[in-house]
Amino acid sequence: MQNIYLKVDERFGVDKTIKKFKRMCDNFGVVKEYRSRKEYKKPSIQKLEKAEAAEKRRRKTSTKTYRTRTKI
Repeated sequence: MQNIYLKVDERFGVDKTIKKFKRMCDNFGVVKEYRSRKEYKKPSIQKLEKAEAAEKRRRKTSTKTYRTRTKI
């Protein structure tokens, strides 16, 4: 995991700085990492979830491709 550094500039104020920090956390995947480490998952369950996510992505892209082909 990477450390996030943010310089607070007096011109922007606290609100914009907090928004920038939240955006940086989203970009670095801090919240996603935290949620994944929140509870232990067996390696077999992780593998199953990974396969299901890949299948879902595959189906999603294939339907997008099918829709664009039928529009023409």
